[in-house]
Amino acid sequence: MPDPAKPLRVLVSEGSSTSAREAITILGLSGHHIEVCDPSPWCLSRFSRLVAKFHRCPGLRDDPAGYLAFIEQRLVDGKFDVLLPTHEQGFLFARARQRMEGCVGLALPSFESYRTAHSKAGFSRLLDRLGLPQPPTQIVTSAQQLREAVRFPAVVKTSVGTASRGIWFIRNADDLESPLHDLGAGDALADEILVQDLVAGTTEKAQSVFCRGQMIGFHAYRQVMPGIGGGEAIKQSVRRPIVRAHLEKVGQALDWHGALSIDYIMPDHGDAPLLIDGNPRLVEPMNAYRSGIDLVGLLLQISLGETPAPLPESREGVLTHLAMQALLGCAARGGTRSDVVREIVRLCANSAPYAGSSEELTPMRSDWISAVPLAVTAALLLASPKSAIKLARGGFGAHLLDVGSIRAIEGEGFGT
Repeated sequence: MPDPAKPLRVLVSEGSSTSAREAITILGLSGHHIEVCDPSPWCLSRFSRLVAKFHRCPGLRDDPAGYLAFIEQRLVDGKFDVLLPTHEQGFLFARARQRMEGCVGLALPSFESYRTAHSKAGFSRLLDRLGLPQPPTQIVTSAQQLREAVRFPAVVKTSVGTASRGIWFIRNADDLESPLHDLGAGDALADEILVQDLVAGTTEKAQSVFCRGQMIGFHAYRQVMPGIGGGEAIKQSVRRPIVRAHLEKVGQALDWHGALSIDYIMPDHGDAPLLIDGNPRLVEPMNAYRSGIDLVGLLLQISLGETPAPLPESREGVLTHLAMQALLGCAARGGTRSDVVREIVRLCANSAPYAGSSEELTPMRSDWISAVPLAVTAALLLASPKSAIKLARGGFGAHLLDVGSIRAIEGEGFGT
């Protein structure tokens, strides 16, 4: 078995997400050999000197069987130590785990547990079963049930979705027409839909690594400034013992093995956090890294079959930012060209609100090629600030799942 203290050959499952890009930075700073698979030749992680090789692959969304066959061939050709699922590819790998065992180091729970954490409806039911706090929630399966369940203000969510896909904020009856139209709602919806009361408060996220049901690493951060699509432009690390206890209870119930994250709200009125979403992966792990704990490195160790000692608490109060999110968020909130220019100046000068913060997505000092997608984003926004929404949607590509690909993967005989 390879020594996790030595450089490893790591195959990253996709290169389009911000989480993958940040994991690559951490892997590269640790000296590992990194190769990336993605259906897009222009994915975010393509612009990094830390990536030794890029493999253009079939899309997980459109051809999950083809994507799986491609990954398996890369594992044979490349003799990798670890396969690192940075996004929804873990759903596929968990389903085909028997085929992959013995071929590469891979840290994933059972498919049943992964499916529970990946589904918003399944995760909500688990929280109910464990007695953990969440906003008042109903799960519906028809347009009529959806209309009857909504209490203004509310949030409507598809059971499948990530990066704020399939989420609508409903403040009046007119707002409800948009999700009904987008969902193509007839008598029955294509999948289960969650209806939750909209709770005013601060959005925070917690991420962890479990080793066979035991938590061995934990980190939490709060949103200081929003970006676009529900993402953070500025984050600050926090200590949340109660959230840690909640997440630990979830991981133990699922006998979790690998990375597990949750989103939660700290309500404006009341101290108890409300859990709102689960993610069976690490979500943008750089703030944790800057705060003193390497969750990606921990994931590599358990992928190799190690049982590492639990990591200490991360430092609180550490600020990090994503310049690309900041610019997109500025433009999406109605910012003009002048507003975008001012935001660029503040970022370059590291002045308020970025004072004391470090860049986590495009670290130009250590990885100068990462400046390319940031510069292109800035140029496009200066040409047309209204293009922000379209640019953000470019990340919701063929590397992600949809209802059809999930049903194909869940189908009888898939992956055996």
